[in-house]
Amino acid sequence: MEKIVENLDRISEIFGRIAGYLMLIGVTLVLTEVIIRAFFDKTLYITEEYTGYLMVAITFLGLAYTLKEKGHIRMVFLQKALKGKARIFLDMYAFTIGLVIFAIITRTTGSFFWDSVISQSRSMQISETYLAIPQFVMPLGSFLVTLQFVAELLRSIVKLRSGVIEDEEIESEALGR
Repeated sequence: MEKIVENLDRISEIFGRIAGYLMLIGVTLVLTEVIIRAFFDKTLYITEEYTGYLMVAITFLGLAYTLKEKGHIRMVFLQKALKGKARIFLDMYAFTIGLVIFAIITRTTGSFFWDSVISQSRSMQISETYLAIPQFVMPLGSFLVTLQFVAELLRSIVKLRSGVIEDEEIESEALGR
């Protein structure tokens, strides 16, 4: 089970890095647009559209990595009140709810993507981008975060099975918040 968790964590790490690179591409695109407008009084025409696509990709591809790193906003008042196994069971409950929600989101965004494939939808912008390409990151990112929820559940099960349950720091204290 630990090997599965390691592999899922590695996948989340890879797509987190991809999201970071996409952010750099977006910044480069915007800076290029600014320079071209300022010095040449021209435009790329695609900057606004493609930075929008990149923002969606950054968000969806970064979700699993953010979950792995415990970077999402969390309500920890119950975790502060619980110790040991009770805290792990609370985490498992939360991870299960997240898994179910993101499985639904994966299915919904997958249908949205597939509808664009079938209808061959194109952007109304000058680029006429085939919309299935940028929309693909939504079901992919949702699926990745669903897998990361599985990894977090398995990590909790491993903690329970090992029998070594130490009182961990609550994330808000560990992160200095």
